[in-house]
Amino acid sequence: MTPIYLIQDRLVPKEEVRVSPDDRGYYFGDGIYEVFRVYGGKLFEAEAHFKRLERTAAAVRIDLPAASSELQKQLEQLIAANSLIEGTVYLQITRGTAPRSHAIPADAEPVLMAYTTELKRPVRTMQQGIAVVTMEDIRWLRCDLKTLNLLPNTLAKQHALDQGADDVILHRSGLVTECSASNMMIVKQGAIITHPADNLILHGITRAVALRLARELGIPVAETPFTLDDLRQADEAFVTGTTIEVTPVISVDGIPVASGSPGPVTRRLQQAFEQAISSCIPQ
Repeated sequence: MTPIYLIQDRLVPKEEVRVSPDDRGYYFGDGIYEVFRVYGGKLFEAEAHFKRLERTAAAVRIDLPAASSELQKQLEQLIAANSLIEGTVYLQITRGTAPRSHAIPADAEPVLMAYTTELKRPVRTMQQGIAVVTMEDIRWLRCDLKTLNLLPNTLAKQHALDQGADDVILHRSGLVTECSASNMMIVKQGAIITHPADNLILHGITRAVALRLARELGIPVAETPFTLDDLRQADEAFVTGTTIEVTPVISVDGIPVASGSPGPVTRRLQQAFEQAISSCIPQ
């Protein structure tokens, strides 16, 4: 089956997609994006994703080509056109095409592109957990904006892979921020601790869902900075993200986290997240 893409407001075969060499996404990474999870053919937490998209667009002064409600309809049509049941939708909006100049062009029309990818849930990884290494966070100070400028994240991820680990935990002078493409949480004495949703981390959608579920379960939550020492001495650790859901961290820099196995709080959250997914899938 030929993959179908959404270009502006049109569904077209992948072979017909054309991108201008003057697109500012090429020149400057001048654009924004969202990755939506699809379960049972339905967008998961769509409203939260679009609110974040709107916030990022406003912050970088990119006009969305349509209202979020209309964009959601277009993504739903894209999902149907590709017969996607389980996977992701990648949505990207660049500032548009214009001769290369750092100044923001006054008349550029934003360019929208979206496509779907089949992606199974990471069941084995969620069961077994991942190994991470630590690395100084030297990214810019607006990590809360979901822009196309991801080279630092790419290099951080590759650093982890080069060390034989699954991902990297970033820190600023010893204060943990997040991972290369997910949020980081620890458990200490039954309470979840995670970096506050400020400018130093992405305001993750799965992060918000996990914290909401934790509070519903009566698990204490503290959104406060924590250190690398706190991480190393934690009873449990886990990461949250659109594609990895709730995944345990079992070792940091080659040293086990507590027993080196997924902990009970993480397991409770995974079960609650499973129920949240089931509730959004049409029966």
